[in-house]
Amino acid sequence: MKLTDLTITQAHEGLKNKEFSAVELTKAYLDQIKHKDTKMDAYLSLTEDLAIGQAKAADRKIAEEKDFPLLCGVPSSIKDSILVEGQQATAGSKILENYVAPYDATVIDRLKKQGAVILGKTNTDEFTMGVSTENSAFKVTKNPHDLTRVAGGSSGGPAASVAANQACYALGSDTGGSIRLPASFCGVAGLNPTYGAVSRYGAIALASSLDQIGPIARNVEDIKTVFKTISGKDPLDATSADYIFAQSDIKIKGLKIGVPKEYFKKGIDLEVENIIKNAIRKAEQNGAKIIQISLPNTEYAIACYYIIVPSEASANLARYDGIKYGLSDQSPENLLGVYLKSRGEGFGPEPKRRILIGTYSLSSGYYDAYYKKAQEIRELIRQDFRDAFEKVDLIFSPVSPIPAFKIGEKVDDPLSMYLMDVYTCPVKLAGIPALSLPAGKIGKLPVGLQIIGNYFEENKILGVASLLEKVLQ
Repeated sequence: MKLTDLTITQAHEGLKNKEFSAVELTKAYLDQIKHKDTKMDAYLSLTEDLAIGQAKAADRKIAEEKDFPLLCGVPSSIKDSILVEGQQATAGSKILENYVAPYDATVIDRLKKQGAVILGKTNTDEFTMGVSTENSAFKVTKNPHDLTRVAGGSSGGPAASVAANQACYALGSDTGGSIRLPASFCGVAGLNPTYGAVSRYGAIALASSLDQIGPIARNVEDIKTVFKTISGKDPLDATSADYIFAQSDIKIKGLKIGVPKEYFKKGIDLEVENIIKNAIRKAEQNGAKIIQISLPNTEYAIACYYIIVPSEASANLARYDGIKYGLSDQSPENLLGVYLKSRGEGFGPEPKRRILIGTYSLSSGYYDAYYKKAQEIRELIRQDFRDAFEKVDLIFSPVSPIPAFKIGEKVDDPLSMYLMDVYTCPVKLAGIPALSLPAGKIGKLPVGLQIIGNYFEENKILGVASLLEKVLQ
């Protein structure tokens, strides 16, 4: 087995048994990236000097300590919307093309304390706005299973880097489905944690009431390892929860699994539906009780989401005005001109579209009709899930209605792109956790099963996913 094929656990055992060093492991990944990523474009930048320095430090730690942390010396990739001190942080936008992070995000600080190795910053839709990574200002990340197709978004770079063995694991962020969708398209596991389970400090904001950092990895065990490291209370993020992830012994037998009838209506690809229903049957064959449930406000989720996210984005992106952050065009003679010119040149079409929609939704005379109404619908969607979890332990659904689509196929149809979030954004509006687990393939294109849990029940999701992973493979 090649060094770049190893899981976190396998890499840890290899380092522990002195089969290879952290430097050798890191160099194997860097070589893999240099040879393969020219076609796939998962990375925006390599942090080679940082990675080699971290690997050398890890080797020293391994030599001195018998029981060193699981992530010590294990290489990772980081979405370019998460700050790593001294490294670029573009968020996939020209307006931050030359921005260098002055500090570490809390999740990065926690990885570094474990002795993790950071290989580089990976591609994302601009300010994480998108489902295909085609909205990046710099490049389009291709799907490792078919280079003519998208890797998903907005965490397309992180997911592709793991799927192509260009990182052992990755950190992405999920606002409407941005970890789960690319994980599904690329055939890897990806966890969207409960809102507040992981600190957002140091993540470039899109929509502050929905953004959440989470792990992407080759298997569920690795997801557990990374999530356990990055989760928990952070005094620098007032929305973070006093939460300690504890693994528990979960059995499929006797578990009540809900299947929302609204998620299997018109619009879902027949082969995707068959793969998801097969996964549900496998759970039933292993002792789970399958219960049809209703999430009646699902039909309003997309409309609700695409009022709330642009509204929060319009406020969050107001800070990029050509004065303090990133690109600044000083050619106009007055301050307003600097604002308009810098933002006009720096933002791409999707941020501009969402800023306009959000500003309109929050404006006088329209706030009650749009933003306030969307928040009321959001509460109804939350209540749908609360009601469901009084009857069931977990909910199974598709991640996406279709497998990875062709690059360029939907780029001129924003509404069609937005509809890709139909199964993932209700989870975000409710603030609950969900995992994308590889469930099968259509030809060579992967399809993910979405496992949804109640608030802070990541242990239940990951426990069942671990058991199902073996059955489905």
